[in-house]
Amino acid sequence: MDTRYLDDLTPGDRFVSGGFTFTEAAIIDFAFQFDPQSFHLDANAAADSPYGGLIASGFHTIAVCFRLFIQNGIFAQSSIGSPGLDELRWLAPVRPGDTLHSVVEVLEVRPSSSKPDRGIARMRYTAVNQRGETVLSFIGNNLLKRRPA
Repeated sequence: MDTRYLDDLTPGDRFVSGGFTFTEAAIIDFAFQFDPQSFHLDANAAADSPYGGLIASGFHTIAVCFRLFIQNGIFAQSSIGSPGLDELRWLAPVRPGDTLHSVVEVLEVRPSSSKPDRGIARMRYTAVNQRGETVLSFIGNNLLKRRPA
């Protein structure tokens, strides 16, 4: 897909990514490094947890959701970071074997008043599993370059 700049976005634009399947090994590896809670690390301990089995870290699902969108290349030449996320919600557990894809919708496009070469695109990211259930939602404030003259 061609790079989109801030000026190319309109509220309501939607982008849908390909999928990513979570494996038990990947869930445990991520948890070991970044979120070492028993229901992410140990299938036996997770079976006795309120989740009834191993689940992916929410931070893992955020990273995958974001990666799936970014690897489409939509902001390959225009992204210059982000001042943060808003309204982060983990809505359902992600288990080994689940396949997620990202749906990203442009909510607002706001050119900077102090730096005319850039602006913010507020975008709602959702991660949807193979059953069509939304498992994660957040608003990303994407700092983007404006289209070169």
